Amino acid sequence: MKVAELMRTHVHTIAIDATVAEAVQAMADAHISGLAVVDHAGRVLGVLTTTDVLQAQAEHDDRRARTALFDRTAVRDLMSTPPHTVDAEVEVREAAKQMLEREVHRLFVVRGDQLVGVLSQTDIARAVGRGSL
Repeated sequence: MKVAELMRTHVHTIAIDATVAEAVQAMADAHISGLAVVDHAGRVLGVLTTTDVLQAQAEHDDRRARTALFDRTAVRDLMSTPPHTVDAEVEVREAAKQMLEREVHRLFVVRGDQLVGVLSQTDIARAVGRGSL
């Protein structure tokens, strides 16, 4: 089975110049733990996860510093790069292997430099559980 057959095509993204507060709100609203960080052309530049935010927050001792982190810090300053991507035509087994090797929960799916989907560990587990993989 190809990644294109299993991926979700609705990908939650955040602009590179958005604030951390906007990103956290977007993740909370969508009930997800990571966002693709994109430029104005829609190219994936990185990923911001709840882990990235928690690690940054842990580095700030006082309330004022944490508030500044959320309100005045751009996503570009916390995002992980490079983004972990996979081509839509790759076999799901290969994508799962990449997730394990890179120790990531999701891969953003691309065709060329365009973001077309996302494949997560949950998507793969769901397919296995349903017997379609």
